Amino acid sequence: MTDFKTIFESRYTWIEGFMRNVRRYGNKMAMINPDDNRKWTYAELNQECNRLCNSLAFDGLKKGDVIMLQLVNCPEFAFGYLAAHKSHAVCCPVNFRLKPGELAFNIDDSKPLTIIFNETNKADVLEALTMTKHQPKRLIVVGGKTDGKVISYEDYTRPSSIQEPYFTCDYNIYDETTRLYTSGTTGFPKAVPLTSINEVLSAHDVMIHFPMNYKDVTMNTTPWFHRGGLHCAGPCPAFYAGATIVVMSKFNAELTLRYVGEYKITFIVGVPTVLEELADNQERLAHDISTLKGIVTMGSPLERSACIRYQHVLTPNIYNGYGTTETFWNTFLRPFDLPANAGTAGASCIDDDVRVVKIYDDHRATPGDLAAKDGIEVGEVIISSPAKSPYVYANNVGETDRKYADGFIYTNDLATWDKNQFITIVGRKDDMIISSGENIYPTEVEAVLNMHPKVKDCIVTSVPDKMRGQIVTAYIVRDDLSLTPEELDDYCKNSPNIANFKRPRFYRFVAQIPFNATGKKLHVRIKETALDDLKNGLLYRV
Repeated sequence: MTDFKTIFESRYTWIEGFMRNVRRYGNKMAMINPDDNRKWTYAELNQECNRLCNSLAFDGLKKGDVIMLQLVNCPEFAFGYLAAHKSHAVCCPVNFRLKPGELAFNIDDSKPLTIIFNETNKADVLEALTMTKHQPKRLIVVGGKTDGKVISYEDYTRPSSIQEPYFTCDYNIYDETTRLYTSGTTGFPKAVPLTSINEVLSAHDVMIHFPMNYKDVTMNTTPWFHRGGLHCAGPCPAFYAGATIVVMSKFNAELTLRYVGEYKITFIVGVPTVLEELADNQERLAHDISTLKGIVTMGSPLERSACIRYQHVLTPNIYNGYGTTETFWNTFLRPFDLPANAGTAGASCIDDDVRVVKIYDDHRATPGDLAAKDGIEVGEVIISSPAKSPYVYANNVGETDRKYADGFIYTNDLATWDKNQFITIVGRKDDMIISSGENIYPTEVEAVLNMHPKVKDCIVTSVPDKMRGQIVTAYIVRDDLSLTPEELDDYCKNSPNIANFKRPRFYRFVAQIPFNATGKKLHVRIKETALDDLKNGLLYRV
């Protein structure tokens, strides 16, 4: 048994799986970038990864060092992800839409040796570094030129060898390989440290549930810095399975459908708004999408009528997953579940245990204290995902203790479930806003608005929107009556502390905002008010 344990823990790693595919499928296409028509076989992809590995080694990269990526979906993202695995480092993708103040937090929290970023983010990265204590050793720009502050990706990697790098330490399934950032109820980011075995088993989950194999050609239209972008038909499962990835840096419905025919794409991944645009475009232009085996969506439930339309216009094989950054997806709807169960989040995945437990004001329910399986009683969703979750946050003991207990993560999602354990999400305990697939917390937006000198106080909620799902909505108590919605909108656009996608699109000025007896803002009440105000035309759109 000692030999088994040693071999299993050292060889059942994600990078071993990739290297098997380099040996098996060296001449097979691994990645296609339509933006500039660059293509890589598995052998060529490995060589490009080696260039980056050897450059990083020259910079003194050691086991456990962090490589931060602030990149759109692009080949260099894939190179960085692979190089981190091969170099015993940690790949840390962050949102490319973060403002400097937000990025600065991530940099000081993870202390990267290197940051690789797009030229379009250069100014924000440099500004963020004026706010941080930690200073990375190397700044590498993709799509830009070398200057006194940064080096271009090409200049950084070109001199290096394509030969396999030499390392003195062994791989282990428990090594941290990827670190993703999510947000907490306070709006502060939490770092989720994924191990190699988490990534292997996340890839397995995709290969089981689609299913996906080395003959598939995938396109994930969502950002790879998300768990759903990286691990759902993105670099993690595709390169582990030996499949081919078609890169899409920015979603375009017509191009996506055209690429299906051109590159024989079998799986597309996108949020529900993506499916809506694809269906609109397909009805208008009737592209050849006969190679499609399925479309996978995440982020929000599918309405029954929308689901039937997508199955008719795009493909009968529509899939919908629900989960978290910490646990990947944990419930799943497959084509045979639809459209009958459309609107639900599905039932537990094969290796997961997803439950709805009772809610109490003064304590947390145990995993066995279940809400009624009647589709009526609302409880909290808890998830046990031993294969795909690290069960810890990096550098954050407090949040680890708050979110994890008894082998489950307590999600703060509110839901009902039925006798077949199909779960229907009804809201959030912490009032999180999900707009175009992005998680936004009212408290973080409120903190920025309250810094405006003309704002006395505010409360942030959301209202429904057909395209985005939800739109951020702010109620403002003015300290200066000259304040206008346009002024607040310009303030948010120019603030280094809030990403553009988080800024409010609706405003209303009020004399007071609702609090409870202990001084907490009543987001539940203001959400109800916002719905009425939207119907009555009392919200001002900027």
